[in-house]
Amino acid sequence: MDADLPATASPSPGPAARKRPKPGERRTQILQVLAGMLEQPGADRITTAALAAKLDVSEAALYRHFASKAQMFEALIDFIETSVFGLVNQIVDNPHPLPPPGKAARITSVMLQFGEKNPGMTRLMVGDALVYENERLVARMNQFFDRIESSLRQALRAAAEAQGSLTPTVQANAQASVWVSFIIGRLQRYARSGFKRLPTEQLEASLRALAQ
Repeated sequence: MDADLPATASPSPGPAARKRPKPGERRTQILQVLAGMLEQPGADRITTAALAAKLDVSEAALYRHFASKAQMFEALIDFIETSVFGLVNQIVDNPHPLPPPGKAARITSVMLQFGEKNPGMTRLMVGDALVYENERLVARMNQFFDRIESSLRQALRAAAEAQGSLTPTVQANAQASVWVSFIIGRLQRYARSGFKRLPTEQLEASLRALAQ
């Protein structure tokens, strides 16, 4: 998992591991272990019992920090949104145009690189880890990709206008749909291949083909 993300390493053995966590540490540890469990290829649905066992605590201890498993997933989704949109917004708001294939390609690269470095988060993004979970989690990830498509549309419309397109909005809408479908497809393939088919595979050539 990327160094900027919650670490998934197990607590060190010995007396130090039995220290009472400082305020907030246990909550972070729960999310770290949950993210690590999501990184296991072909993992079954994660239960609070399995999560508690990994942490060597009771399920009641989990609920002292999170009201439900859905709330734990929401905390991970918060992290995804903050990490990805922090970068995407920088790209979109940059007043200087990027050389072809442009800002849409940079946004796509950010998405796929994030997924590659964080396989557990990828399973959340494409919904594999949300099967049988709360429907609002699925809706939230759908909204996440709607926002990505909107960012792509904005970047592509600016590019179309710069190229003198007579219908920049129509062109951008169609192109953004294709770009976001490419992103989702690459992330799904990564998750469903057991993280063997990297989403950035032949990325530069693929981005050039999309930009044509």
